[in-house]
Amino acid sequence: MGVASEASDTEVDAVVVGAGFAGLYAIYKLRSLGLSVQAYEAAPDVGGTWWWNCYPGARCDVESLDYCYVFDDDLLREWKWSERFPTQPEVLSYAQHVADRFDLRRHIRFETAVTSAHWERAGNHWAFETDRGDRTRARYFISAVGAISAPNLPPLEGLETFAGRVLMTSRWPHDGVDLAGHRVAVIGTGSSGIQAIPMIAQDAAHLTVFQRTANFSCPARNGPIEPEREASVRADYAGYRQACLKNGAGTPSLLLSQSAFDLSEEDRTAAYEAKWARGGAGGIPALFADTRTDMAANDTAAEFVREKIRSIVTDPAVAEALCPTDHPIATKRICLDTDYYATYNRANVTLVDLEKTPIERVTPTAITTTDGEFEVDDIVFATGFDAVTGALLRMDVRGAGDLALADVWANGPETYLGLMVSGFPNMFTITGPLSPSVLANVMVAIAHHVEWIGDCIGYMADHGYDCIEAAPEAQAEWTEEVQRIADGTLFPLANSWYNGDNIPGKPRRFLAYIGGFPAYASRCEEVVKAGYEGFTMSVGGTLVDA
Repeated sequence: MGVASEASDTEVDAVVVGAGFAGLYAIYKLRSLGLSVQAYEAAPDVGGTWWWNCYPGARCDVESLDYCYVFDDDLLREWKWSERFPTQPEVLSYAQHVADRFDLRRHIRFETAVTSAHWERAGNHWAFETDRGDRTRARYFISAVGAISAPNLPPLEGLETFAGRVLMTSRWPHDGVDLAGHRVAVIGTGSSGIQAIPMIAQDAAHLTVFQRTANFSCPARNGPIEPEREASVRADYAGYRQACLKNGAGTPSLLLSQSAFDLSEEDRTAAYEAKWARGGAGGIPALFADTRTDMAANDTAAEFVREKIRSIVTDPAVAEALCPTDHPIATKRICLDTDYYATYNRANVTLVDLEKTPIERVTPTAITTTDGEFEVDDIVFATGFDAVTGALLRMDVRGAGDLALADVWANGPETYLGLMVSGFPNMFTITGPLSPSVLANVMVAIAHHVEWIGDCIGYMADHGYDCIEAAPEAQAEWTEEVQRIADGTLFPLANSWYNGDNIPGKPRRFLAYIGGFPAYASRCEEVVKAGYEGFTMSVGGTLVDA
Protein backbone atom coordinates (compact mmCIF):
# COMPACT_ATOMS: atom_id res chain seq x y z
CA MET A 1 0.00 0.00 0.00
CA GLY A 2 1.19 3.51 -0.72
CA VAL A 3 2.20 6.07 1.88
CA ALA A 4 1.37 9.77 1.70
CA SER A 5 4.41 12.04 1.45
CA GLU A 6 5.14 15.37 3.06
CA ALA A 7 4.22 18.48 1.09
CA SER A 8 6.77 19.34 -1.57
CA ASP A 9 7.73 22.00 -4.11
CA THR A 10 9.01 20.34 -7.24
CA GLU A 11 9.39 20.62 -10.99
CA VAL A 12 8.94 17.65 -13.32
CA ASP A 13 8.25 17.02 -16.98
CA ALA A 14 4.76 15.63 -16.46
CA VAL A 15 2.11 15.44 -13.76
CA VAL A 16 -0.37 12.56 -13.89
CA VAL A 17 -3.58 12.99 -11.89
CA GLY A 18 -4.95 9.60 -10.86
CA ALA A 19 -3.38 6.20 -10.27
CA GLY A 20 -6.01 3.88 -11.66
CA PHE A 21 -5.35 1.83 -14.77
CA ALA A 22 -5.02 4.96 -16.94
CA GLY A 23 -2.64 6.64 -14.53
CA LEU A 24 -0.45 3.58 -14.05
CA TYR A 25 0.04 3.07 -17.76
CA ALA A 26 0.64 6.80 -18.28
CA ILE A 27 3.40 6.76 -15.65
CA TYR A 28 4.97 3.72 -17.30
CA LYS A 29 4.77 5.23 -20.79
CA LEU A 30 6.05 8.68 -19.90
CA ARG A 31 8.91 7.22 -17.90
CA SER A 32 9.88 5.06 -20.88
CA LEU A 33 10.23 8.30 -22.88
CA GLY A 34 12.79 9.52 -20.37
CA LEU A 35 10.47 12.03 -18.73
CA SER A 36 10.34 12.77 -15.02
CA VAL A 37 6.84 12.05 -13.71
CA GLN A 38 4.89 12.93 -10.59
CA ALA A 39 1.49 11.36 -10.06
CA TYR A 40 -1.12 12.25 -7.45
CA GLU A 41 -3.79 9.90 -6.13
CA ALA A 42 -6.47 10.72 -3.56
CA ALA A 43 -6.78 7.08 -2.44
CA PRO A 44 -4.27 5.35 -0.15
CA ASP A 45 -3.20 3.02 -2.97
CA VAL A 46 -3.40 2.38 -6.69
CA GLY A 47 -6.50 1.13 -8.48
CA GLY A 48 -8.65 4.22 -8.97
CA THR A 49 -12.31 3.26 -9.08
CA TRP A 50 -11.31 -0.30 -8.15
CA TRP A 51 -9.92 0.99 -4.86
CA TRP A 52 -13.01 2.95 -3.90
CA ASN A 53 -15.77 0.64 -5.20
CA CYS A 54 -15.34 -2.30 -2.85
CA TYR A 55 -19.03 -2.75 -2.04
CA PRO A 56 -20.48 -6.27 -1.67
CA GLY A 57 -20.74 -7.92 -5.09
CA ALA A 58 -18.49 -5.44 -6.90
CA ARG A 59 -17.30 -7.14 -10.05
CA CYS A 60 -15.96 -6.15 -13.47
CA ASP A 61 -18.52 -6.45 -16.27
CA VAL A 62 -15.82 -6.88 -18.93
CA GLU A 63 -14.39 -10.38 -19.17
CA SER A 64 -11.06 -10.75 -17.39
CA LEU A 65 -9.19 -11.90 -20.49
CA ASP A 66 -10.14 -8.58 -22.09
CA TYR A 67 -9.53 -6.47 -18.99
CA CYS A 68 -5.77 -6.35 -18.92
CA TYR A 69 -2.72 -4.54 -20.26
CA VAL A 70 -0.99 -5.87 -23.36
CA PHE A 71 2.12 -3.69 -23.40
CA ASP A 72 4.31 -6.35 -21.79
CA ASP A 73 4.35 -10.00 -22.90
CA ASP A 74 5.78 -11.25 -19.60
CA LEU A 75 3.00 -9.53 -17.66
CA LEU A 76 0.42 -11.18 -19.91
CA ARG A 77 1.96 -14.59 -19.36
CA GLU A 78 2.44 -14.40 -15.62
CA TRP A 79 -0.93 -13.02 -14.51
CA LYS A 80 -3.72 -15.59 -14.29
CA TRP A 81 -7.32 -14.57 -13.69
CA SER A 82 -9.49 -16.94 -11.68
CA GLU A 83 -12.95 -16.05 -13.00
CA ARG A 84 -14.66 -15.01 -16.18
CA PHE A 85 -15.72 -11.73 -14.56
CA PRO A 86 -13.22 -10.81 -11.85
CA THR A 87 -14.25 -9.47 -8.46
CA GLN A 88 -13.16 -6.08 -7.20
CA PRO A 89 -10.47 -7.60 -4.93
CA GLU A 90 -8.97 -9.50 -7.86
CA VAL A 91 -8.97 -6.46 -10.17
CA LEU A 92 -7.40 -4.38 -7.41
CA SER A 93 -4.76 -7.08 -6.87
CA TYR A 94 -3.94 -6.90 -10.56
CA ALA A 95 -3.46 -3.12 -10.39
CA GLN A 96 -1.24 -3.54 -7.33
CA HIS A 97 0.77 -6.26 -9.06
CA VAL A 98 1.38 -3.99 -12.05
CA ALA A 99 2.44 -1.11 -9.80
CA ASP A 100 4.89 -3.34 -7.94
CA ARG A 101 6.21 -5.18 -10.98
CA PHE A 102 7.13 -1.96 -12.81
CA ASP A 103 8.11 0.02 -9.72
CA LEU A 104 5.48 2.69 -10.33
CA ARG A 105 4.65 3.58 -6.73
CA ARG A 106 7.76 5.72 -6.29
CA HIS A 107 6.26 8.21 -8.74
CA ILE A 108 2.94 8.50 -6.87
CA ARG A 109 1.92 10.62 -3.88
CA PHE A 110 -1.02 8.86 -2.26
CA GLU A 111 -3.81 10.34 -0.16
CA THR A 112 -3.16 13.56 -2.05
CA ALA A 113 -5.75 15.27 -4.23
CA VAL A 114 -4.94 17.91 -6.82
CA THR A 115 -7.03 20.98 -6.02
CA SER A 116 -5.87 23.29 -8.80
CA ALA A 117 -3.99 23.18 -12.09
CA HIS A 118 -3.19 26.51 -13.75
CA TRP A 119 -1.38 27.05 -17.05
CA GLU A 120 1.36 29.66 -16.85
CA ARG A 121 2.22 30.95 -20.30
CA ALA A 122 5.38 32.68 -19.12
CA GLY A 123 7.07 29.40 -18.39
CA ASN A 124 5.02 27.22 -20.74
CA HIS A 125 4.13 24.96 -17.84
CA TRP A 126 1.31 23.89 -15.54
CA ALA A 127 1.35 24.85 -11.86
CA PHE A 128 -0.39 22.37 -9.54
CA GLU A 129 -1.48 22.60 -5.92
CA THR A 130 -2.77 19.77 -3.74
CA ASP A 131 -4.78 19.45 -0.55
CA ARG A 132 -1.54 18.61 1.25
CA GLY A 133 0.18 21.80 0.18
CA ASP A 134 2.28 20.37 -2.64
CA ARG A 135 3.32 22.80 -5.36
CA THR A 136 4.48 21.25 -8.60
CA ARG A 137 5.31 22.64 -12.02
CA ALA A 138 5.22 20.48 -15.12
CA ARG A 139 5.24 20.96 -18.87
CA TYR A 140 2.57 18.29 -19.37
CA PHE A 141 -0.69 17.71 -17.51
CA ILE A 142 -2.06 14.18 -17.99
CA SER A 143 -5.59 13.75 -16.65
CA ALA A 144 -6.20 10.12 -15.66
CA VAL A 145 -9.07 10.92 -13.30
CA GLY A 146 -11.45 8.32 -14.74
CA ALA A 147 -14.87 8.66 -16.32
CA ILE A 148 -16.84 7.18 -13.42
CA SER A 149 -14.97 8.31 -10.34
CA ALA A 150 -16.73 11.42 -8.96
CA PRO A 151 -19.47 10.13 -6.59
CA ASN A 152 -23.01 11.45 -6.83
CA LEU A 153 -24.94 11.84 -3.57
CA PRO A 154 -28.36 13.26 -4.42
CA PRO A 155 -29.84 15.65 -1.86
CA LEU A 156 -32.61 14.22 0.30
CA GLU A 157 -34.46 16.38 2.77
CA GLY A 158 -33.59 15.39 6.33
CA LEU A 159 -30.68 13.09 5.46
CA GLU A 160 -28.47 14.93 7.92
CA THR A 161 -30.83 13.89 10.74
CA PHE A 162 -30.61 10.17 10.05
CA ALA A 163 -29.27 8.36 13.12
CA GLY A 164 -28.00 5.26 11.34
CA ARG A 165 -25.16 4.68 8.92
CA VAL A 166 -25.15 6.41 5.52
CA LEU A 167 -23.06 4.47 3.02
CA MET A 168 -22.17 4.85 -0.65
CA THR A 169 -21.26 1.99 -2.96
CA SER A 170 -18.70 4.33 -4.55
CA ARG A 171 -16.97 4.95 -1.21
CA TRP A 172 -17.47 1.68 0.65
CA PRO A 173 -15.31 1.12 3.77
CA HIS A 174 -12.39 -1.19 3.03
CA ASP A 175 -12.76 -2.98 6.35
CA GLY A 176 -16.29 -3.98 5.38
CA VAL A 177 -19.70 -3.29 6.87
CA ASP A 178 -21.63 -5.75 9.02
CA LEU A 179 -25.25 -5.61 7.87
CA ALA A 180 -26.37 -8.81 9.58
CA GLY A 181 -29.70 -8.37 11.31
CA HIS A 182 -30.10 -4.80 10.07
CA ARG A 183 -32.91 -3.17 8.17
CA VAL A 184 -31.14 -1.79 5.10
CA ALA A 185 -32.28 0.63 2.41
CA VAL A 186 -30.59 0.68 -0.97
CA ILE A 187 -31.33 3.73 -3.12
CA GLY A 188 -30.53 3.23 -6.79
CA THR A 189 -30.64 0.29 -9.18
CA GLY A 190 -27.91 1.04 -11.70
CA SER A 191 -24.92 -1.23 -12.17
CA SER A 192 -23.60 -0.87 -8.60
CA GLY A 193 -27.01 -1.39 -7.03
CA ILE A 194 -27.76 -4.40 -9.22
CA GLN A 195 -24.49 -6.01 -8.11
CA ALA A 196 -24.84 -5.12 -4.43
CA ILE A 197 -28.53 -5.85 -3.82
CA PRO A 198 -28.35 -9.68 -4.05
CA MET A 199 -25.37 -9.73 -1.67
CA ILE A 200 -26.90 -7.34 0.86
CA ALA A 201 -30.16 -9.29 0.82
CA GLN A 202 -28.32 -12.38 2.04
CA ASP A 203 -27.16 -10.59 5.20
CA ALA A 204 -29.82 -8.02 6.03
CA ALA A 205 -32.79 -8.78 8.25
CA HIS A 206 -34.78 -6.84 5.69
CA LEU A 207 -33.77 -5.00 2.53
CA THR A 208 -35.88 -2.25 1.03
CA VAL A 209 -34.84 -1.29 -2.50
CA PHE A 210 -35.82 2.22 -3.53
CA GLN A 211 -35.84 2.05 -7.32
CA ARG A 212 -35.54 5.43 -9.01
CA THR A 213 -35.84 3.98 -12.53
CA ALA A 214 -35.95 0.37 -13.69
CA ASN A 215 -32.91 -0.81 -15.62
CA PHE A 216 -32.31 -3.66 -18.02
CA SER A 217 -29.94 -6.31 -16.74
CA CYS A 218 -28.74 -9.56 -18.26
CA PRO A 219 -27.18 -12.53 -16.47
CA ALA A 220 -23.40 -12.61 -16.23
CA ARG A 221 -23.22 -16.43 -15.99
CA ASN A 222 -19.97 -16.00 -14.14
CA GLY A 223 -17.70 -18.90 -13.31
CA PRO A 224 -14.14 -20.12 -13.65
CA ILE A 225 -12.43 -19.21 -16.91
CA GLU A 226 -12.94 -21.92 -19.52
CA PRO A 227 -9.49 -23.52 -19.97
CA GLU A 228 -9.97 -24.05 -23.70
CA ARG A 229 -10.89 -20.43 -24.32
CA GLU A 230 -8.07 -19.13 -22.16
CA ALA A 231 -5.56 -21.33 -23.99
CA SER A 232 -6.86 -20.13 -27.35
CA VAL A 233 -6.59 -16.46 -26.38
CA ARG A 234 -3.16 -16.82 -24.84
CA ALA A 235 -1.83 -18.67 -27.88
CA ASP A 236 -2.08 -15.45 -29.89
CA TYR A 237 -2.94 -12.60 -27.58
CA ALA A 238 -1.70 -9.96 -30.00
CA GLY A 239 -4.01 -11.31 -32.69
CA TYR A 240 -6.86 -11.55 -30.20
CA ARG A 241 -6.46 -7.91 -29.15
CA GLN A 242 -6.35 -6.84 -32.79
CA ALA A 243 -9.65 -8.64 -33.31
CA CYS A 244 -11.09 -6.76 -30.32
CA LEU A 245 -9.93 -3.48 -31.82
CA LYS A 246 -12.06 -4.15 -34.89
CA ASN A 247 -15.20 -4.30 -32.76
CA GLY A 248 -17.11 -1.15 -31.91
CA ALA A 249 -16.82 -1.69 -28.15
CA GLY A 250 -13.26 -2.99 -28.13
CA THR A 251 -14.32 -6.48 -27.04
CA PRO A 252 -15.19 -9.68 -28.90
CA SER A 253 -18.73 -9.62 -30.20
CA LEU A 254 -21.13 -11.86 -32.07
CA LEU A 255 -22.93 -9.65 -34.60
CA LEU A 256 -25.52 -11.89 -36.21
CA SER A 257 -26.77 -9.49 -38.86
CA GLN A 258 -27.29 -5.87 -39.80
CA SER A 259 -30.92 -5.99 -38.72
CA ALA A 260 -32.95 -7.84 -36.15
CA PHE A 261 -35.47 -8.42 -38.93
CA ASP A 262 -33.00 -10.29 -41.13
CA LEU A 263 -33.97 -13.31 -39.04
CA SER A 264 -37.38 -14.84 -38.65
CA GLU A 265 -39.09 -14.23 -35.32
CA GLU A 266 -38.36 -17.83 -34.33
CA ASP A 267 -34.67 -17.60 -35.21
CA ARG A 268 -34.33 -14.19 -33.59
CA THR A 269 -35.84 -15.47 -30.35
CA ALA A 270 -33.55 -18.48 -30.47
CA ALA A 271 -30.56 -16.15 -30.85
CA TYR A 272 -31.67 -14.12 -27.84
CA GLU A 273 -32.18 -17.31 -25.83
CA ALA A 274 -28.68 -18.52 -26.69
CA LYS A 275 -27.17 -15.19 -25.64
CA TRP A 276 -29.19 -15.13 -22.41
CA ALA A 277 -27.97 -18.65 -21.61
CA ARG A 278 -24.36 -17.73 -22.39
CA GLY A 279 -24.54 -14.39 -20.59
CA GLY A 280 -21.77 -11.91 -20.26
CA ALA A 281 -20.05 -9.38 -22.44
CA GLY A 282 -21.62 -8.11 -25.63
CA GLY A 283 -25.15 -8.49 -24.37
CA ILE A 284 -28.39 -9.16 -26.17
CA PRO A 285 -28.50 -5.64 -27.71
CA ALA A 286 -25.18 -6.32 -29.47
CA LEU A 287 -26.51 -9.17 -31.60
CA PHE A 288 -27.96 -6.89 -34.28
CA ALA A 289 -26.53 -3.73 -35.75
CA ASP A 290 -29.81 -1.80 -35.71
CA THR A 291 -30.77 -2.39 -32.08
CA ARG A 292 -29.49 1.04 -31.08
CA THR A 293 -30.79 2.90 -34.12
CA ASP A 294 -34.20 1.42 -34.93
CA MET A 295 -36.97 1.42 -32.33
CA ALA A 296 -38.74 -1.61 -33.78
CA ALA A 297 -35.54 -3.66 -33.68
CA ASN A 298 -34.82 -2.40 -30.17
CA ASP A 299 -38.29 -3.42 -29.03
CA THR A 300 -37.60 -7.06 -29.94
CA ALA A 301 -34.62 -7.14 -27.56
CA ALA A 302 -36.31 -5.08 -24.85
CA GLU A 303 -39.44 -7.20 -24.80
CA PHE A 304 -37.38 -10.39 -24.69
CA VAL A 305 -35.67 -9.18 -21.51
CA ARG A 306 -38.96 -7.98 -20.01
CA GLU A 307 -40.42 -11.44 -20.54
CA LYS A 308 -37.41 -12.91 -18.76
CA ILE A 309 -38.01 -10.59 -15.82
CA ARG A 310 -41.66 -11.63 -15.68
CA SER A 311 -40.67 -15.31 -15.76
CA ILE A 312 -38.20 -14.90 -12.88
CA VAL A 313 -40.06 -12.60 -10.48
CA THR A 314 -43.03 -14.41 -8.94
CA ASP A 315 -45.06 -11.35 -7.88
CA PRO A 316 -46.58 -9.93 -11.10
CA ALA A 317 -46.78 -6.38 -9.71
CA VAL A 318 -43.12 -6.42 -8.65
CA ALA A 319 -42.11 -7.90 -11.99
CA GLU A 320 -43.86 -5.10 -13.89
CA ALA A 321 -42.23 -2.47 -11.69
CA LEU A 322 -38.84 -3.99 -12.57
CA CYS A 323 -39.57 -3.93 -16.32
CA PRO A 324 -38.10 -0.80 -17.88
CA THR A 325 -40.51 1.02 -20.19
CA ASP A 326 -39.11 4.56 -20.16
CA HIS A 327 -36.06 3.99 -22.37
CA PRO A 328 -34.91 1.73 -25.22
CA ILE A 329 -32.72 -1.15 -24.08
CA ALA A 330 -28.98 -0.33 -23.93
CA THR A 331 -29.51 3.44 -24.14
CA LYS A 332 -28.65 3.36 -20.46
CA ARG A 333 -25.68 1.30 -19.37
CA ILE A 334 -26.68 -2.32 -19.80
CA CYS A 335 -26.04 -4.20 -16.55
CA LEU A 336 -24.80 -7.71 -15.85
CA ASP A 337 -26.03 -9.48 -12.74
CA THR A 338 -26.03 -12.62 -10.67
CA ASP A 339 -29.52 -13.44 -9.37
CA TYR A 340 -30.63 -9.81 -9.31
CA TYR A 341 -34.24 -10.36 -10.34
CA ALA A 342 -34.57 -13.56 -8.30
CA THR A 343 -33.62 -11.57 -5.21
CA TYR A 344 -37.08 -9.97 -5.27
CA ASN A 345 -38.59 -13.39 -4.58
CA ARG A 346 -37.01 -13.38 -1.11
CA ALA A 347 -39.34 -12.77 1.82
CA ASN A 348 -36.94 -10.20 3.30
CA VAL A 349 -36.84 -7.93 0.21
CA THR A 350 -39.26 -5.12 -0.63
CA LEU A 351 -39.25 -3.02 -3.80
CA VAL A 352 -40.38 0.61 -3.65
CA ASP A 353 -41.02 2.22 -7.03
CA LEU A 354 -40.04 5.87 -6.59
CA GLU A 355 -41.60 6.85 -9.90
CA LYS A 356 -44.96 6.09 -8.31
CA THR A 357 -44.20 6.98 -4.69
CA PRO A 358 -41.28 9.44 -4.46
CA ILE A 359 -39.20 9.98 -1.33
CA GLU A 360 -40.43 12.96 0.67
CA ARG A 361 -37.88 13.06 3.46
CA VAL A 362 -35.50 11.14 5.68
CA THR A 363 -36.16 11.06 9.41
CA PRO A 364 -33.77 9.90 12.16
CA THR A 365 -35.07 6.32 11.79
CA ALA A 366 -36.83 6.03 8.43
CA ILE A 367 -37.31 6.99 4.81
CA THR A 368 -40.70 8.51 4.11
CA THR A 369 -42.34 8.31 0.70
CA THR A 370 -45.71 9.56 -0.50
CA ASP A 371 -47.00 6.07 0.31
CA GLY A 372 -45.69 5.64 3.84
CA GLU A 373 -42.70 5.29 6.14
CA PHE A 374 -39.98 2.61 5.94
CA GLU A 375 -37.93 2.19 9.09
CA VAL A 376 -34.27 1.40 8.36
CA ASP A 377 -31.00 1.11 10.25
CA ASP A 378 -28.67 1.80 7.32
CA ILE A 379 -29.02 3.70 4.03
CA VAL A 380 -26.87 2.65 1.06
CA PHE A 381 -26.67 5.07 -1.85
CA ALA A 382 -25.99 3.30 -5.14
CA THR A 383 -26.57 6.50 -7.05
CA GLY A 384 -23.63 6.50 -9.39
CA PHE A 385 -21.36 9.29 -10.51
CA ASP A 386 -21.04 12.71 -12.02
CA ALA A 387 -19.72 10.83 -15.01
CA VAL A 388 -17.07 11.72 -17.58
CA THR A 389 -16.66 15.41 -16.67
CA GLY A 390 -17.22 15.45 -12.91
CA ALA A 391 -13.75 14.52 -11.67
CA LEU A 392 -12.02 17.09 -13.89
CA LEU A 393 -14.43 19.87 -13.01
CA ARG A 394 -14.04 19.27 -9.29
CA MET A 395 -10.51 20.59 -9.68
CA ASP A 396 -9.85 24.27 -10.39
CA VAL A 397 -8.42 23.85 -13.90
CA ARG A 398 -7.47 27.05 -15.68
CA GLY A 399 -5.89 27.33 -19.11
CA ALA A 400 -4.37 30.14 -21.11
CA GLY A 401 -5.49 33.61 -20.00
CA ASP A 402 -6.79 32.18 -16.72
CA LEU A 403 -9.62 30.51 -18.66
CA ALA A 404 -11.60 28.22 -16.32
CA LEU A 405 -12.48 24.79 -17.66
CA ALA A 406 -15.79 25.05 -15.80
CA ASP A 407 -16.64 28.15 -17.85
CA VAL A 408 -15.56 26.58 -21.15
CA TRP A 409 -17.78 23.58 -20.42
CA ALA A 410 -20.69 25.58 -19.00
CA ASN A 411 -22.90 24.37 -21.87
CA GLY A 412 -21.37 20.90 -22.01
CA PRO A 413 -17.89 19.53 -22.70
CA GLU A 414 -16.06 20.40 -25.89
CA THR A 415 -12.88 18.54 -26.83
CA TYR A 416 -10.90 17.51 -29.86
CA LEU A 417 -10.93 13.72 -30.15
CA GLY A 418 -11.57 13.51 -26.42
CA LEU A 419 -7.83 14.10 -26.03
CA MET A 420 -7.36 17.86 -25.67
CA VAL A 421 -9.30 21.05 -24.99
CA SER A 422 -8.71 24.24 -26.92
CA GLY A 423 -7.21 26.91 -24.67
CA PHE A 424 -5.59 24.33 -22.39
CA PRO A 425 -2.12 23.71 -23.85
CA ASN A 426 -0.28 20.48 -23.03
CA MET A 427 -3.27 19.08 -21.13
CA PHE A 428 -4.20 15.58 -22.27
CA THR A 429 -7.30 13.73 -21.11
CA ILE A 430 -7.14 9.93 -21.09
CA THR A 431 -10.58 8.53 -22.06
CA GLY A 432 -11.85 12.07 -21.81
CA PRO A 433 -15.22 13.54 -22.80
CA LEU A 434 -16.27 12.88 -26.41
CA SER A 435 -13.94 9.90 -26.80
CA PRO A 436 -15.28 6.29 -26.87
CA SER A 437 -14.44 6.08 -23.11
CA VAL A 438 -17.52 4.63 -21.35
CA LEU A 439 -18.84 2.96 -24.52
CA ALA A 440 -15.76 0.79 -25.06
CA ASN A 441 -13.63 -1.68 -23.14
CA VAL A 442 -11.83 0.86 -20.99
CA MET A 443 -8.54 -1.06 -21.07
CA VAL A 444 -8.50 -0.82 -24.86
CA ALA A 445 -9.44 2.87 -24.72
CA ILE A 446 -6.78 3.59 -22.10
CA ALA A 447 -4.07 1.82 -24.08
CA HIS A 448 -4.98 3.72 -27.24
CA HIS A 449 -4.95 7.12 -25.53
CA VAL A 450 -1.78 6.60 -23.52
CA GLU A 451 0.09 5.39 -26.57
CA TRP A 452 -1.26 8.25 -28.70
CA ILE A 453 -0.23 10.78 -26.06
CA GLY A 454 3.21 9.19 -25.70
CA ASP A 455 3.76 9.24 -29.46
CA CYS A 456 2.63 12.87 -29.61
CA ILE A 457 5.04 13.96 -26.88
CA GLY A 458 7.80 12.01 -28.61
CA TYR A 459 6.99 13.77 -31.90
CA MET A 460 7.16 17.14 -30.19
CA ALA A 461 10.54 16.33 -28.67
CA ASP A 462 11.91 15.14 -32.01
CA HIS A 463 10.78 18.35 -33.74
CA GLY A 464 11.70 20.80 -31.01
CA TYR A 465 8.17 21.79 -30.01
CA ASP A 466 7.37 22.50 -26.37
CA CYS A 467 3.62 23.15 -26.57
CA ILE A 468 0.57 21.64 -28.26
CA GLU A 469 -3.03 22.82 -28.29
CA ALA A 470 -6.27 21.83 -29.98
CA ALA A 471 -7.38 24.30 -32.64
CA PRO A 472 -10.80 25.87 -31.85
CA GLU A 473 -12.29 25.03 -35.25
CA ALA A 474 -11.18 21.39 -35.05
CA GLN A 475 -12.67 21.12 -31.57
CA ALA A 476 -15.96 22.64 -32.68
CA GLU A 477 -16.21 20.25 -35.63
CA TRP A 478 -15.44 17.20 -33.49
CA THR A 479 -17.89 18.22 -30.77
CA GLU A 480 -20.60 18.67 -33.38
CA GLU A 481 -19.76 15.33 -35.02
CA VAL A 482 -20.01 13.43 -31.73
CA GLN A 483 -23.46 14.85 -31.04
CA ARG A 484 -24.61 14.34 -34.63
CA ILE A 485 -23.71 10.64 -34.50
CA ALA A 486 -25.45 10.26 -31.14
CA ASP A 487 -28.55 11.97 -32.52
CA GLY A 488 -28.71 9.30 -35.20
CA THR A 489 -29.25 6.66 -32.51
CA LEU A 490 -31.81 5.99 -29.80
CA PHE A 491 -29.47 7.10 -27.00
CA PRO A 492 -30.84 10.65 -26.67
CA LEU A 493 -34.27 9.17 -25.85
CA ALA A 494 -33.05 8.02 -22.45
CA ASN A 495 -32.56 10.13 -19.35
CA SER A 496 -29.15 8.75 -18.48
CA TRP A 497 -25.74 9.72 -17.25
CA TYR A 498 -24.54 9.25 -20.83
CA ASN A 499 -26.37 12.54 -21.44
CA GLY A 500 -25.56 14.05 -18.05
CA ASP A 501 -29.19 13.70 -16.95
CA ASN A 502 -28.43 12.30 -13.48
CA ILE A 503 -26.86 15.51 -12.17
CA PRO A 504 -29.23 18.45 -11.55
CA GLY A 505 -28.16 21.46 -13.60
CA LYS A 506 -25.64 19.55 -15.71
CA PRO A 507 -25.88 20.57 -19.37
CA ARG A 508 -27.45 17.88 -21.53
CA ARG A 509 -24.93 16.64 -24.07
CA PHE A 510 -24.00 13.14 -25.13
CA LEU A 511 -20.69 12.57 -23.41
CA ALA A 512 -19.01 9.88 -25.52
CA TYR A 513 -18.19 9.12 -29.14
CA ILE A 514 -20.60 6.42 -30.28
CA GLY A 515 -19.24 5.85 -33.78
CA GLY A 516 -17.35 2.73 -32.69
CA PHE A 517 -13.79 2.20 -31.57
CA PRO A 518 -12.39 1.22 -35.00
CA ALA A 519 -13.69 4.42 -36.62
CA TYR A 520 -12.32 6.47 -33.72
CA ALA A 521 -8.88 4.87 -33.80
CA SER A 522 -8.75 5.33 -37.57
CA ARG A 523 -9.60 9.01 -37.21
CA CYS A 524 -6.85 9.51 -34.65
CA GLU A 525 -4.37 7.78 -36.95
CA GLU A 526 -5.38 9.97 -39.88
CA VAL A 527 -4.84 13.08 -37.75
CA VAL A 528 -1.30 11.97 -36.96
CA LYS A 529 -0.51 11.07 -40.56
CA ALA A 530 -1.65 14.54 -41.60
CA GLY A 531 0.92 16.09 -39.26
CA TYR A 532 -1.35 16.30 -36.23
CA GLU A 533 -4.10 17.98 -38.18
CA GLY A 534 -6.35 20.09 -35.97
CA PHE A 535 -3.62 20.80 -33.45
CA THR A 536 -1.19 23.69 -33.25
CA MET A 537 2.29 23.31 -31.83
CA SER A 538 4.73 25.93 -30.66
CA VAL A 539 8.41 26.63 -30.25
CA GLY A 540 9.25 28.97 -27.41
CA GLY A 541 5.62 29.94 -27.00
CA THR A 542 5.00 30.98 -30.61
CA LEU A 543 2.17 28.88 -32.01
CA VAL A 544 2.57 27.36 -35.45
CA ASP A 545 0.60 24.76 -37.39
CA ALA A 546 1.83 21.28 -36.57
